[in-house]
Amino acid sequence: MAAARGTAMTVRVLLAEDHPVYRQGLAGLIGVADDLAVVGTCGNGDDACVQAELLRPDVVVMDLNLPGLDGVEATRRICQFEHPPGVLMLSMFDDDEVVFRAFRAGARGYLVKTAGPDEVLEAIRAIAVGGVVFSGALTGRMNTWFDTVTRAHLPFENLTPREREVLALVARGCDNQTVATRLGISPKTVRNLVSNVFAKLQVSDRAQAVSKAREAGLGRTP
Repeated sequence: MAAARGTAMTVRVLLAEDHPVYRQGLAGLIGVADDLAVVGTCGNGDDACVQAELLRPDVVVMDLNLPGLDGVEATRRICQFEHPPGVLMLSMFDDDEVVFRAFRAGARGYLVKTAGPDEVLEAIRAIAVGGVVFSGALTGRMNTWFDTVTRAHLPFENLTPREREVLALVARGCDNQTVATRLGISPKTVRNLVSNVFAKLQVSDRAQAVSKAREAGLGRTP
């Protein structure tokens, strides 16, 4: 279960990466973030599936080229769990076919390994609250495909991406001030977004919104 830290929730991360130095570097990067915590590491796809089921992380950071099951197949199996985590794929490759395979398998994000530390951390945070991310270099090529294929499978497609982020954070137990801090927006903007979400979901209060969000898999903590 994600651990409370003040009024925010700590995002629990599993690292699946077969290169020890890179894996240790990722663990160190995540370890200094107040709102993230590494709950497990592994070096192959089979162990990634086992640990994802056992540890029930919020996000799995998955290397594409793993021994045994590759990252795409491990992602496919993990995303078939009853309460699957979000999966962020990391790879040295950025060709369209590899990216499409990852998203078809259920990945919620795809970054090339040249991405900067801040980009990796922000991608983990975005995926933890229901977002979908990919490296800046891929953005132009992915937007059309994402809009026509992936977005159709997101919960509450009548919500804007920002409204969906707010709903996911509310469902994780965050109050308006915490949501504002996490998203870098004002509390007033959060209040307006929450009101929009209530109207679109046709609910009258926070508890009903949280219930609907968790039923759809948003913001749910194992």
